[in-house]
Amino acid sequence: MPNGSSTEAGNAGHDPAAVRRHPALFRAVARRRNPRLRRTDITVTDERTVRRAVKAAALGNAMEWFDFGIYSYLAVTLGDVFFPSGSDTVRLLSSLATFAVAFLVRPLGGMFFGPLGDRIGRKRVLALTMVLMASGTFAIGLIPSYAAIGFWSPVLLICFRMLQGFSTGGEYGGAATFIAEYAPDKRRGYFGSFLEFGTLAGYVGAAGLVTAMTSALGGAAMTDWGWRIPFLVAGPLGLVGLYLRMKLEDTPAFQKLEEDEETGGTEIKEIFTAQWARLLLCVVLAGAYGITDYMLLSYMPTYLTDRLGYDDAHGLLILIATMVLLMAVITCVGRLSDRIGRKPLLMAGLGGFVALSAPAFLLLKQGSLGAVLGGMLMLGLPLVCLLGTMSAVLPALFPTHVRYGSLAIGYNISTSLFGGTTPLVITALIHATGSDMMPAFYTAGAALIGMIAVAFMRETARQPLEGSPPAVATKEEAEEIVISQSPEPKF
Repeated sequence: MPNGSSTEAGNAGHDPAAVRRHPALFRAVARRRNPRLRRTDITVTDERTVRRAVKAAALGNAMEWFDFGIYSYLAVTLGDVFFPSGSDTVRLLSSLATFAVAFLVRPLGGMFFGPLGDRIGRKRVLALTMVLMASGTFAIGLIPSYAAIGFWSPVLLICFRMLQGFSTGGEYGGAATFIAEYAPDKRRGYFGSFLEFGTLAGYVGAAGLVTAMTSALGGAAMTDWGWRIPFLVAGPLGLVGLYLRMKLEDTPAFQKLEEDEETGGTEIKEIFTAQWARLLLCVVLAGAYGITDYMLLSYMPTYLTDRLGYDDAHGLLILIATMVLLMAVITCVGRLSDRIGRKPLLMAGLGGFVALSAPAFLLLKQGSLGAVLGGMLMLGLPLVCLLGTMSAVLPALFPTHVRYGSLAIGYNISTSLFGGTTPLVITALIHATGSDMMPAFYTAGAALIGMIAVAFMRETARQPLEGSPPAVATKEEAEEIVISQSPEPKF
């Protein structure tokens, strides 16, 4: 794939003495290996098409997190419906364990859908994951309670949670790849931030719906039948997302691969051998990101209710206010990452968690509304640095022909091991130690490991995706790139 590399880069690895003796020969070899880009090699993006692609991908991500948000925010209620025996702590742990089980099958979904997306295209696979994800969520809303069918009720819940997890295994990697390959290089951070805008929108939608229904119906009615309605809403949302995704063509980068007949599909062996270093970096970055993300957006309502004594509605309202604030600034963070780079923002976000997690939880423990809001903001501001940046960082770790498969596998292994288990692990640690500060220690430790990974990451802002030609917003930018490769005349 043409990439405009310099002659010096093309001669890397050759004997310096031989290069000095035969400079013309080695210049010719370098030009053959790295031919100059022609105007037709450069992708000129269409703003309207990019925005439609971003909308379709972000809606799917919103749908994913709407599904998972509902389960998180109804964890206590679902524990009463599906696991009625035992103490309050046992019921909560059983419900959170069922939440976590969906994440155990996510790597399997990543290994299935990711390579498939590298073989048949991003668009088709994302349409399939949307259908399966919506179907699994809708089906949960139809399960009879434990009181009606006994043992089979939690069994069916676990089965449909596993379907959710399997389909979600192909969702984030595909959606992030889809946006990254559609966006122009200089604005990939901005457009990528809309993916996590969708995450927050899904959480806000789930939290808002659960809060409104809890306030309107009361706890008894929610436990009896009201909990079903948020799950049933997933059906119509899934149809809307499917319609938006099917209207789009596949990404320009994948179409270029098809033209070059390089879409034989990702071999999983290649991902774990040729891409192992990048895969490990992806796992660590996504792990730090996942723990901090799930701690605040999934576990916090349970913490406020179970540990601090807030009722369900008040805890969710506080979280909704925090997430709405993050939504207001997240695209600004994405735009900033295009200007100053991804690494500074990732370091700022992870460093913020290391420094602020303990003070934030000490504030939360004060219990007053002002203290709780202050603690939530102290955790939310570092998180938005990650939310607004990570969707542009992770796809850029891998070359185009293995991007979907590698990202889907790496991200879902990490989410399975670290992100999805965060509510369960934190709850178990608090129960084992009796310390309400365990969430702060767990989050700060994960962020510190993430900072080490960022130090080893190369900067990718404003750079073409590896394995793809440059993508620009205007024809004038394309012409500038071509002209910039022309050699300076020698006199």
